[in-house]
Amino acid sequence: MRTVRVLRWVLAALLAALAIAVLVAILDGGGDATTATTVPGCEAVSAPEARDVSLPAPKQTVKRGEPLTADVETSCGSFEIALDSKRSPKTVNSFVYLAREGFYDGLDFYKVVSGFAIYGGDPLGDGSGGPGYSVVEPPPAKAKYSKGKVAMAREPGRPAGYSGSRFFIATSVETGLPADFALLGKVTEGYGTVARINELATPEQEAAQPVLIEKIGIRKG
Repeated sequence: MRTVRVLRWVLAALLAALAIAVLVAILDGGGDATTATTVPGCEAVSAPEARDVSLPAPKQTVKRGEPLTADVETSCGSFEIALDSKRSPKTVNSFVYLAREGFYDGLDFYKVVSGFAIYGGDPLGDGSGGPGYSVVEPPPAKAKYSKGKVAMAREPGRPAGYSGSRFFIATSVETGLPADFALLGKVTEGYGTVARINELATPEQEAAQPVLIEKIGIRKG
């Protein structure tokens, strides 16, 4: 009987300790015991507020074939995009202009589709925002949007090559998309960061936690 009482006492103590641990977790979480899904290497950040933007269209300053690289810093790490100014000088010019204006700083990856692509660059955060102007530059007829390729997103019904500020990075070996999206470039360094963001995809095609574009820098070469 004494052994049974001891076992009951031990069980009661374990249950009490578990209850305390749960209570601490709730208090640490601000009253919610559910913690956000995360992946190693991603910082915990807050989602940005939606904002309306209206910028004037830029003058063409990027020369065709000019070697340019975009250094993208995010809350999940960094990566580099070799910008395709040879095939898309107007599209690259617009992206460079927006980056240098600080337009992208603080925006999030508003759409994340598992095994397909991650989307960023929308100041409204719902897939409908833009910079207040648009660019049209149709891509080559045989353009492919494969893993690591970066292109500009557009709404259905817009002409081929139409773009504002929204872009996507393909995470599929072959997306199967038609050649309708203006080319921007290709991720040449840090693709692991892109894959890390893609790991946060939910069935709702959103990131399980906010992922911010902290800064995009442009450099020659």
